Amino acid sequence: LLSQFDPDNTGYISTEKFRSLLQRHGSELDPHKLEVLLALADSNSEGRICYQDFVNLMSNKRSNSFRQAILQGNRRLCSKALLEETGLSLSQRLIRHVAYETLPREIDCKWYYDSYTCCPPPWFMITITIVAFFLYNGVVLDRFVLQVSHPLYLKNALLYHPQLRAQAWRYLTYIFMHAGIEHLGLNVVLQLLVGVPLEMVHGAARISFVYVAGVVAGSLAVSVADMRAPVVGSSGGVYALVSAHLANIVMNWSGMKCQFKLLRMAVALICMSFEFGRAVWLRFHPSAYPPCPHPSFMAHLGGVMVGITLGVVILRNYEQRLQDQTLWWIFLSIYVIFVLFAIFWNIFAYSLLDLKLPPPP
Repeated sequence: LLSQFDPDNTGYISTEKFRSLLQRHGSELDPHKLEVLLALADSNSEGRICYQDFVNLMSNKRSNSFRQAILQGNRRLCSKALLEETGLSLSQRLIRHVAYETLPREIDCKWYYDSYTCCPPPWFMITITIVAFFLYNGVVLDRFVLQVSHPLYLKNALLYHPQLRAQAWRYLTYIFMHAGIEHLGLNVVLQLLVGVPLEMVHGAARISFVYVAGVVAGSLAVSVADMRAPVVGSSGGVYALVSAHLANIVMNWSGMKCQFKLLRMAVALICMSFEFGRAVWLRFHPSAYPPCPHPSFMAHLGGVMVGITLGVVILRNYEQRLQDQTLWWIFLSIYVIFVLFAIFWNIFAYSLLDLKLPPPP
């Protein structure tokens, strides 16, 4: 249709012709998309609309040029906000709630609400949680227990141990082992409450990248800063997601319309502080299974650093190509440099420092 209003094939049509097109065919469009199109028309000071921006909108692809047009628009969307809509089903209310919990702008919330189909579902976080829960309770303990720690967690091929650091898979698989049921419980709660909504909005690819990057950074941070300690638990990945989400809320505080956001932040910070404080206390507490010390807490800090760098960029750029973001490449380069440094550190530093490491389990 737009080609009829652009006989010279310039790629643009005037805003007046664009408005007449919307008036003629607006009833065929989704109301929320119609609002975005009107905002796009009002935001353009040059009096013309780019055909590609229209295609991007109708095909659910958000380009940087389209996003800038919306952000610079001077028209306020006049319809009710999503939070004020009534007559929604339970699933629609859940999707609406997730949108306002994770996205700072009304236009992004509406975009997500209109386009989300729950296909695919948030499979990554759910799968990771189920596997960790099964391996800890079913394979290691063979029963449900409530205790501070359990020495059997050391006797498996998944945790990271400094004497076994040459087995590269341990830098990642340690997330499936935990030092106790309460350690597992806190990570599972944070993983599901924060990770699942984030995956629903940003997709498995982005969230899994942040999670795995936090996991690897956590084990490498331990191998550099706490060289004698083992590592267990998914805190590196969990803290990467939670810290990225909290940092995103703080950076967009005025735009976040989620209810009880201050209370939710306080609860998340309390849970993280409790779990981190427990890890610090255990690390310096006399070991129940000498000579091996308790697990390190440095993985938590590695996850936080990934969350407030790579994670913030990923969560801030909703449905945009990260390849076009300068800050993304800067933080990614820093992360790669750290990983390379840690690899060389693990190869040479242990022998040069002549550390007395605990025996392998």
